[in-house]
Amino acid sequence: MVCVLLCFYGLSIHAQTTNQQVKRLQRAIFVYNFAQQVGWPNQVDATQFKIGVLGPDRAIIDFKSLAQKRNINNKPVTVVNFNSVKDVKDVQLLYVNKSFNFDINYILNKISGQNILLVTEDYNYHTTMINMVNVGDSFEYEINNKTIDKEGFKIANSLQQYAISSSQKWKDLYQNSEADLEASKKIEAEQQENLVTKDAEILSQKQQINTQESKIDTILNTVVTQDKWIETLSNQSELHKQRFEDKVKIEQDLEDNIKRQIEFIKSQDQNIISRNLEIQKQHNFIQNQIAEIETKEFILKQKESQLNTQKTINILLITLISLAVLGGILIYRSYLSKKKLNKKLKDKNAAIQKQSLELEIKNDELEQFAYIASHDLKEPLITITGLIDLLVEEYEDKLDDNGKMSLNFISQSSARMQKLIDAILQYSRLGKSKNTTNINCNSVISILKDDLKNVIDRTESTIITTDLPTIKGAELELRLLFQNLISNGIKFTKKGVKPIISIDCNLQSNVESVDYWVFSITDNGIGIPAKHKDRIFSIFQRLHSRDEYEGTGIGLAHCKKIVEAHSGRIWLDSEVGKGTTFYFTIPA
Repeated sequence: MVCVLLCFYGLSIHAQTTNQQVKRLQRAIFVYNFAQQVGWPNQVDATQFKIGVLGPDRAIIDFKSLAQKRNINNKPVTVVNFNSVKDVKDVQLLYVNKSFNFDINYILNKISGQNILLVTEDYNYHTTMINMVNVGDSFEYEINNKTIDKEGFKIANSLQQYAISSSQKWKDLYQNSEADLEASKKIEAEQQENLVTKDAEILSQKQQINTQESKIDTILNTVVTQDKWIETLSNQSELHKQRFEDKVKIEQDLEDNIKRQIEFIKSQDQNIISRNLEIQKQHNFIQNQIAEIETKEFILKQKESQLNTQKTINILLITLISLAVLGGILIYRSYLSKKKLNKKLKDKNAAIQKQSLELEIKNDELEQFAYIASHDLKEPLITITGLIDLLVEEYEDKLDDNGKMSLNFISQSSARMQKLIDAILQYSRLGKSKNTTNINCNSVISILKDDLKNVIDRTESTIITTDLPTIKGAELELRLLFQNLISNGIKFTKKGVKPIISIDCNLQSNVESVDYWVFSITDNGIGIPAKHKDRIFSIFQRLHSRDEYEGTGIGLAHCKKIVEAHSGRIWLDSEVGKGTTFYFTIPA
């Protein structure tokens, strides 16, 4: 029986080993079949097909063994091993087993764009490219078309046809594994019951052996007693000669009885030795079964741990899916809300655009009106000016002093009106320029110094500038802006005071993190009272008589319109008798 059990155990181990070898060969064949039925973007360029194995996986031995017998896409196969993810490169296919705990997202990010097909084993559903799972004596697999298409691979229909196409089927595979675990537990319980039964049998046999040993001791005691009795009889032989024949018979009977007892004892010794050998064999068999049971318990604990982990993952997946659904609902509601808001904004934008078109038409009309008005006003002014020149030329000698003064006053008024009409026309045209260029402010100030050289030399003015930036805008308008502010700083200065103009600029950011240049032009002039700061930028606003300071009163209005046309603003800081600083901003 022991020999039969040993043979059966040896056959089971051999069958298990054979099944493991077949399973390993099947794994390699599956991976080679995957490679054969997938198209690579750079497949024509490679002279050989390379398979990479991540981690200390014994599968590399099977891949290399199969590489000696089989090609992939009519190309020889080379198998290489990588110890870490960062070393992966120059392969067409990478095999990874989950038992080595590599992070799948890190692997996907590392091989992205390298035309590497990722084949994994025992990972979660739709987390890799092609994922295999152990099912009974074979393998099943699923394909993540999203990651496959992203890397530009082409999957054959035959491979797609037999792939697991839903997460439910993938979960059923784990449920089958759990059923196998329950069956293993049932077998283990039966083996435990057999062990208890065999322990009881061994205890019973030990009790029988103890009983037989007790009987042997009794027989030995009887033999000793008979020896003593024979000795006593021998000592009394002389006294009992008449019964010698009876004593001889008794001794013969005793000798025969002793021989029979000795034979019985020998047979019992043989039985005890045989029983001891059988007990030893049963003990060894029991020890082997205990070791096998401990191994199965360890495997069952591992499977229970894996199943518990999988259950936790499934719960997390369900929770994530629920959150995703809830998020989708919230996003859809937000989308509907944004859609309504966008519709309202679209309607408002349409209304604003309509108003903008109307304003643009009105601005064009106003500009046309200003141009026509200025043109129509110029014509009678020209006539008046010509008549005055004619009167002065023909009748100056015939007029008295009052007449000459009146003609002079009319001539000056006509010239001033001509300047006002030109100023209105120029004001209406400001901000219309669409030609914006990069303007070096240092160059603009240098040109202005040359243009104003006569005034600067006559007034002994000093213009101080720092390193000014290059900005984007309409060159003629920005030049007029600097010219008006510098001219005002020179003009509005007390007699006997030499004008000093300081020009500076720095970069700042507003609360919306938008950068802009802040220019400052400071003079040492007469200053502007605080009550006039708001109306100083209005058109034709003068704070002094023409006898004190010349001008039309439109220069600062020009400045305000130019700055606002460049998406900036202008303001001032002044103290009467000490000077004024004009500030304006230009977006950087």
